Amino acid sequence: MAGGWTPVDLNNRFITHRDPAGLVQQAEDQGLPRTLCAWIKGMYAWCLRHPEVAAMVGVTRGDCSNTHALMELLSRRGRRVFPFDYPNQDDPTALTQAMQRLARELGADLARAEEIRRELIPLRQNLERLDRLTWQESKVSGGENHLWLVSASDFDGDPKDFAARLDRFLALAEERPARPPKVRLGLLGVPPIIAGLHETLEELGASVVFNEVPRQFAMLDGDGGPCGSLAQQYARYTYPYEVGARVDDIRREAARRGLDGLIHYTQSFCWRQMQDLVLRRELDLPVLTLEGDQFAPVDGRTRLRLEAFVEVLG
Repeated sequence: MAGGWTPVDLNNRFITHRDPAGLVQQAEDQGLPRTLCAWIKGMYAWCLRHPEVAAMVGVTRGDCSNTHALMELLSRRGRRVFPFDYPNQDDPTALTQAMQRLARELGADLARAEEIRRELIPLRQNLERLDRLTWQESKVSGGENHLWLVSASDFDGDPKDFAARLDRFLALAEERPARPPKVRLGLLGVPPIIAGLHETLEELGASVVFNEVPRQFAMLDGDGGPCGSLAQQYARYTYPYEVGARVDDIRREAARRGLDGLIHYTQSFCWRQMQDLVLRRELDLPVLTLEGDQFAPVDGRTRLRLEAFVEVLG
């Protein structure tokens, strides 16, 4: 934004497409293997259909191990590619240097980016309010919470319009009656490709009052207090760093939100599946692990597993 670009989160554009499964199939028809993350295939096919998106920032360290190859494929299709590597979390100097390199490539500078960060603070505060309406007041559903927070990764390409729509939503949500769930859950891991997961849990008497990764995408202050700089904001962001930072954040939020249990969603063929071992061993709440592959609604087997988990917690 500081360089005059319009942000476009490719994950969001893929999953909100009218036919996500068709995008995955198109990528496989192009030759991408079946044993590859569906998100990567969906993003690749979406980009093929949208040549107006001429430049990409590829997070080559701290996100998806398949991003390297995806960027190579897209660069061969004529797209400009800007790589970005997250350094170690405890190295703020290296993080600032990485940001400076990206700023130069995008025709911006960190001083202007800092101005943009401050302009977005009221919007992030409203997202914090939305999060509290979920876990404190039970007026915003887990599914609504997920959609708003995950969309904050790029503010749907238009922060002003996003803020106006959020204001209208909050005004309506605050007038709703409270609907406290019988079972309070946290949803860990990358955003699920399974459609209707939050809604299915609501039908079973549970509610997701902690969407771990979408909350990180929205970069909410929470109990950590306001960030003093862009580098501090991205140093506090747990997603690209080692799993220990995530464990600490999950423990803190589980206690603050009074969670009864955790669902850990993992994506097929994703290296983050290995982190399930750490989360199960180091978190003190019951954990149900769900694995998803292709875009599809909750199937019968998954519903039975969710129903049994909710019943035990209840």
